[in-house]
This record gives sequence, C-alpha cells and structure tokens, in this order.
Amino acid sequence: MENTLADFFRAYERKPWQPGQVDCCLFVASWLIWLGHPDPAQDWRGSYDSDEGFRAIIGKAGGLVPLFEQCAVKIRAKRVQCPSVGDVGVIGSQANIDRQFGAIFDGERWRVRFINSISPMMATPLAIWSI
Repeated sequence: MENTLADFFRAYERKPWQPGQVDCCLFVASWLIWLGHPDPAQDWRGSYDSDEGFRAIIGKAGGLVPLFEQCAVKIRAKRVQCPSVGDVGVIGSQANIDRQFGAIFDGERWRVRFINSISPMMATPLAIWSI
C-alpha cells in the first residue's frame, strides 16, 4: 500500500490546483478512484470553481465530516478510531468548518493537498475511514 500511495502522491501533486477538480477534498476522492472505487464525490465534483463555492457545500452539509460520511457510504468504507496506511479522514477544527481538511494517512502522519503541494499537517482527526 505504501508504494501505491507514494505513486498517487507523486501523480496528484503534479496536477495544478483547481477548485472543483483538484483540491483538498477531491484529493481524498481521487485516492479512492485510484484504488478502483467509483467516484464518491461525483455529486459535487465540478459543481464549484472557487473556495467560496466549496465552503457553501460544506456549510450546507453541516461540515466536512457529514459530507465525507456520504462519500464513505457509497464505497462502504468503515469508520475506525486508529488510522492505517491509506486510510482517509477529516482533520482540523470541530468548531470551525473552514478549518477542516480532507486527508490521507501515510502510516506516520496525515497528508493534505495544499495549493502547491501534498504536505503533512498536524491536526486532530475528526473522523477516520478505513478503505
């Protein structure tokens, strides 16, 4: 799994940031597609083209955890307490939905897609799903 994840990180990091196509939340959905699952974010992929547009989707859902939960159900991912390599999650602030991020666990830390890179982020996991 580590090699597959490293290959995904290299490939995805080369893609230019584009809200609605390549961003911190679709990063997680793209990982699931890479693993052979159907696109769990197909309902909102391409439906926004700015950070403000995505914040509206997050706000309507009540935060990133409920939005990701909808995606997890589509691929039958299971909620877990402790992540393993390749698991996905929402990390960040429970109280501030603008500070919640989709992330992938690399075995040591959570990785997040930023505008110019995929980098580790130290933050509290709010929900974790095993793939």
